[in-house]
Amino acid sequence: MKPKPKLITILIADDDPDDCYLAEDALREARLMNDIRFVRDGEELLDYLYRRGPYAGKDAAPRPGLILLDLNMPRKDGREALQEIKADPELSRIPVVVLTTSRAEEDVLRTYQLGISGYVTKPVSFAGLVEAMQVIGRYWFEIVELPN
Repeated sequence: MKPKPKLITILIADDDPDDCYLAEDALREARLMNDIRFVRDGEELLDYLYRRGPYAGKDAAPRPGLILLDLNMPRKDGREALQEIKADPELSRIPVVVLTTSRAEEDVLRTYQLGISGYVTKPVSFAGLVEAMQVIGRYWFEIVELPN
């Protein structure tokens, strides 16, 4: 019997509106019905996680069960935000999967050193993105146990 997928909040941090739209569409195409939230840069990501400014209050910013993080964003990039997230004992438990166009070995190595849960290079085709989201969904919402 196939386990029922967990309906947790997925927080996508990406400054490209087209990439956000495609990621959301791919998640829906992969039949993941999770709550999906978006932030545009590392500063907004941290505001969301700490429930500051427009994200004050539990309803405005439900705790994500998974963060999909682009590395190259304005104001505070994904690397800087990741370092702050993993330095905070409360936030460090949230799995972070880097979803980026960067194939640089230094980015892969550095982000794993900072504590990411996975590194995925964005596929160039929509079909590839759907497949990646299906794998991410199956792994994170059906196979592994996430902390509450």
